[in-house]
Amino acid sequence: MTMLNQAGMDTLFHHARSHNGFTDRQVPPHLLRELYDLAKMGPTSANCSPLRVVFLTTPEAKARLVPALSPGNVAKTASAPITCVLGYDTRFYEQAERLFPHNPRLYDSFAGNPAHAQATAFRNATLQAAYFLFAARALGLDCGPMSGFDEQQVNERFFPDGQHRVNFLCNLGYGDPAKLFDRLPRLDFDAACTVL
Repeated sequence: MTMLNQAGMDTLFHHARSHNGFTDRQVPPHLLRELYDLAKMGPTSANCSPLRVVFLTTPEAKARLVPALSPGNVAKTASAPITCVLGYDTRFYEQAERLFPHNPRLYDSFAGNPAHAQATAFRNATLQAAYFLFAARALGLDCGPMSGFDEQQVNERFFPDGQHRVNFLCNLGYGDPAKLFDRLPRLDFDAACTVL
């Protein structure tokens, strides 16, 4: 693999920010497919691929989300051209024939163990959601990932089947730099890492 150049590092990390407001520039619909097609390429445990995304692209769709949002997330969501409900499929193992065709029986252990399936789905969908953010940034989009919502309401409104569950939300678009907060400090290597 080749190391990214400085511009690539800046796009994904150094200059990337969590946006609190967006310009009115619209996101081309084809970019959503490109975004997912990039994000899906990241590795997951046994290729389980539990991430499920609901793209809210219209005012009507986003209006369904507003009652579930914390007050601090309402304005930033209203300004974003797209809000993504990043969820996961608790029965991802039902896709065994497609996702693990050389050994689909490997997924049998999940079918009989809901706790194991839940933990695997949540962990790997969170990993995929991180890929999703990096893919969005690689395509020139800005992201505003959010907690701050009523999980039960979001599940009832967007995943009523009970098979799928929300993990977190993410606004997408072209960020308004005037709405950025100062970057907060991060832990340094010695505070966060141990080398054995």
